[in-house]
Amino acid sequence: MYKITTFVSALVLGFSSQFSMAAPPSPQQFFGYPVGEWHLRHDQIQMYFQQLAAGSEKAQLEIIGQTHEQKPLLQLIISSPENLQKLEQIRLQHLTQLSTGTELADDLPLIIWLGYGVHGNESSGPNASVQVAHHLLTSTDAEVQDWLKNAVILIQPSLNPDGLERFATWANMHKGKSPVADPQSREHIEPWPNGRPNHYWFDLNRDWLPLEHPESRARIAQFYKWRPAVVGDFHEMGPNSTFFFQPGIPTRTYPLTPTANQQLTAKIADYHAAAFDKKGRLYYTEESFDDFYVGKGSTYPDVNASIGILFEQASSRGHLQDSINGPLSFSKTVENQYITSLSTLRGSVAQKNALQSYQKAFVLESERLAADDSTQGYVIAEAADKTRLEALLHLLKLHQIKAYPIHERWQHKGQTYQKGQAYYIPLQQPQYLLLKAAFSTQTNFQDNTFYDVSAWTLPYAFNIEFSAVGRKPSGVAEEQWSPQPESVLMPSAGAYAYAFDWTDQKAPLLTQALLEQGVVLRAASKPFFAKTVDGEQAFSAGAIVIAAGLQQHNNWFERLGKAQQQVGLAITALSSGLTAKGQDLGSNGFVPVTKPHVLLVAGPDVNSTEAGEVWFNLEKLSGVSPSLIEPQRLGRVDLSRYTHIILPDGSYNSLQQKEQQLLNDWAKKGGVLWGHKGGAAFLLRSGLLKAKAWNSADMSMLIADQGLSYADKESLAGQRRIAGAIYQTQLDLSHPLTFGLSNKNLPVFKNGTFLLAPSEEPFINVALYTDKPQLAGYTAPEYVSRIAEGAALVAHNHGEGRVIGMTDNPVFRGYFVGSSRLLINALYFGKMFSAESSDGEGEDAH
Repeated sequence: MYKITTFVSALVLGFSSQFSMAAPPSPQQFFGYPVGEWHLRHDQIQMYFQQLAAGSEKAQLEIIGQTHEQKPLLQLIISSPENLQKLEQIRLQHLTQLSTGTELADDLPLIIWLGYGVHGNESSGPNASVQVAHHLLTSTDAEVQDWLKNAVILIQPSLNPDGLERFATWANMHKGKSPVADPQSREHIEPWPNGRPNHYWFDLNRDWLPLEHPESRARIAQFYKWRPAVVGDFHEMGPNSTFFFQPGIPTRTYPLTPTANQQLTAKIADYHAAAFDKKGRLYYTEESFDDFYVGKGSTYPDVNASIGILFEQASSRGHLQDSINGPLSFSKTVENQYITSLSTLRGSVAQKNALQSYQKAFVLESERLAADDSTQGYVIAEAADKTRLEALLHLLKLHQIKAYPIHERWQHKGQTYQKGQAYYIPLQQPQYLLLKAAFSTQTNFQDNTFYDVSAWTLPYAFNIEFSAVGRKPSGVAEEQWSPQPESVLMPSAGAYAYAFDWTDQKAPLLTQALLEQGVVLRAASKPFFAKTVDGEQAFSAGAIVIAAGLQQHNNWFERLGKAQQQVGLAITALSSGLTAKGQDLGSNGFVPVTKPHVLLVAGPDVNSTEAGEVWFNLEKLSGVSPSLIEPQRLGRVDLSRYTHIILPDGSYNSLQQKEQQLLNDWAKKGGVLWGHKGGAAFLLRSGLLKAKAWNSADMSMLIADQGLSYADKESLAGQRRIAGAIYQTQLDLSHPLTFGLSNKNLPVFKNGTFLLAPSEEPFINVALYTDKPQLAGYTAPEYVSRIAEGAALVAHNHGEGRVIGMTDNPVFRGYFVGSSRLLINALYFGKMFSAESSDGEGEDAH
C-alpha cells in the first residue's frame, strides 16, 4: 500500500533476510540500540514501520501525504487479520452508522487514532510509537488480542517529520559517551527556530482549522476518512513538570463541547491513572491546559463526534536533563508515552459500547440542535475577489462543511446578495458544531483566561462578508459548491495594451510572474475606464497595465501568455490609450511596478512563528521568496541588494546604533521598511517610525490591581493579556496600501497589547480601529476602549523611501488572507504614496 524507493527497498530486503515474517524485529534488534538511547529520525521510523508491515498480517502501512521537504507522512493501521481483510467494509459500515444514526452493530470495531510528534522537538511520542506498534504486533497477551479484535488502530508516528528531523539531528549531534544532564548544556538549548515547527516554522498543532500545510491536509483527510472515536494527541512540556492528561481545566473547555465528551474523557483517564499508579509515576489532570481552541489536535475532535485527549510529558529535550524531580532521561519520557498509549487502547476498548453510542448520539443531537437553532445558516458573499471567496469555500469543504450557491438576487436585512457572489451554508448538516465554532463571534466566556486564542472566525480571516440568517434564501442550488477547473482565455495579440484588476487575490501572483519574465508593468494610481473591443470597462486603483509600446522583449506577448496560464487570471485587451474616464494610459498616474527584492529579518530576537508566517504568505500570495537574514548579520550584509526589509514581531535587542543607522540610510535612499508588532515597536524606538504608541506597560495600567488576593494572580494575568481576538479596522481605501480591498472595514487578528496611536498629521493613517472594534474573542473592556482610539497601520516617507508600521500581525497563522493584502501591497505599491512626517522621535502615547 506504499511506494518504496530503490534505496529503501534494498534496506528492507536486507532486514527481511535477517528477520523472519513470523517474528517482526524488536526496535532494539532493528536499530541496534534500545529505544531512548538515541533520538530516532523520521527515516528510521519509516524503515522500521515498513519492516513491521511487511512481516505481519496484522498491519498495513500507508503513505498519506508528504511534507514541504517531501518526507512521507506515515499511517500504520493495526488490527486483527480478520479485520484487516475486510478493512474497507468496516470503514464504510462505521461511516454509515455515524452519518445515519442507524442501529449499532455489536461486532463493529472501534476506530482509535494515536498521533505523535505534531511538535517536532517533542520526540518522546514518535520514539514510543515504534514500541507501541511492535507490542501490538508481537504480543500474545489475551488483552492485546482483544484490542485487535475490537479496534482498528491508526498510528501516525510523526505528524511533523521536518521538525522531528531537525530536532533529532540536534540532540544526537551533541550526545557524548556519558549523558550530560546540565540544563545549560548546548544539547538542551536548541538554536532558533528549533525543532517544534514545520519547514515554514508553523505550529502544526494550531493548523487543524486553517489547514494551510500539506501535513495538516493529509491528516484531516484521514480524520474524515475514518472518523475515529478516540484521538490520542501526544505532546511534551517543560522538564520540571510530570505528566498531564485530560480532562483539563473544566471552565476552559470550548462551550460547544458536549458534556458527555468530557465524561468519557474522565472515564478513560481512570485507565491512565491506574497504569501510572502501578508504576508509581507522578501525573496530574484538570490544570494548566485548556480545551478551547478548536484548531488544536485535542479539541478539533471534540466538535466532530470524537474524544480528543491531550497528553503532555515532561521533556528531557535531549537525552538526560536535571529537573526538580531528579534526572529525567529520554528513555523514561518515551516509556511514559508508551504506557499512556496502551492505557488509551485499554480504556477505549473497555468503553467501546459507550464510545460508539456517543458517536451515534452526537449525530442525532447535532441534528436536534440545528433544528432548534434560531439561526438556520450563514450567507457568505464577496463581489470583487472570487479567488478569496473560493479559498474559504474550499477550506470549508475540506472540513466536510457544505455550502450552496445562491442563483437568484436575494435581499436580507437591507443587504443585497447577487447571483454568483453569495453562498448559503445551512446549519442543518452533520458538521453543525464545527460550523458554529468556525463562524462564532462570541466575545465573553465562563472563564476568560486562555492558553491559546479565543477567536478564529473563518469569514473574518478571509475578509468575507457573512450574516447569520433565520431562513433559507431563495434560489439556493441543490448541488453544493465544489471547485471547478476554470480555463482562462488569452486575449488576442496586437492590442494597444492589456490590463487586469488588482481586486482578485491572484493579481499579485500574476504581477510577480510577469516581472520575473521581464514584462514592463504600470499600476493605476486611480480608477479609470478603458476602451476595449467589447466596450468600456472599469478598472479600480491598483490595476496593472501592460502597454505594448513599453515592452523591451520581442517575445513579450508570449511571456504574458505563459504567466497568465500559470496563474489563471483573466486579462483584458485595451484598444486605445485614451480612456473613457479617468487618467489616460500615458499619464504619470500609471506608476512603474518593479520586481521586489525582499529581506525578511529572521533569526534570534525574532518571533520564529511570525517570521515563518510572513515567509509562507509572501510565497503563497505573491510568489516572492525572501532572503532570510538574522538580525545579528544586518550590519554585515549589502542592504543595497534589497528593495524591501520586513521586520516581523521580535525584540530586536541585538540591533544597536550601527545597525539602526544602516537601516536609516538604506530607507532614505529609497528602501521600503515594514515592521509589525515588535518590529514596529523597534522602528518606533529607533526613530525610523515617526509615531506614538501605548506599550504593554501602559496597557496593563488600565486594569487595576489594588485590593487583590494572591488567588487573583492568574485571573489578573488573563485580564492583562490579549490571547487572541479579532478586531475591526477602517481603511483609507484611496491609499495604495489598501488597493484591491473594496470594503472599508477589514478584520485583523490581535494577540498582543502593543498599540500604535493615530498620527495627527494628514495622509499617514492607513487603517484605524473602529469605535466599536471588538468582533470576536475576549479582551478586557478597559483594553477595548483604548484599542478603539488606536491605529492599526501607519505609513510615511523617510527620505526617498518609506516606513510602514502595523500594530498587529497581518498574516496570522497563514490564513488571515484579508489583512495579508496590506503587506503584499507594500511589495508593489510601497512607494506609490507620499506622506510627510515630522522628524520628532517616536514616544509613548500617554
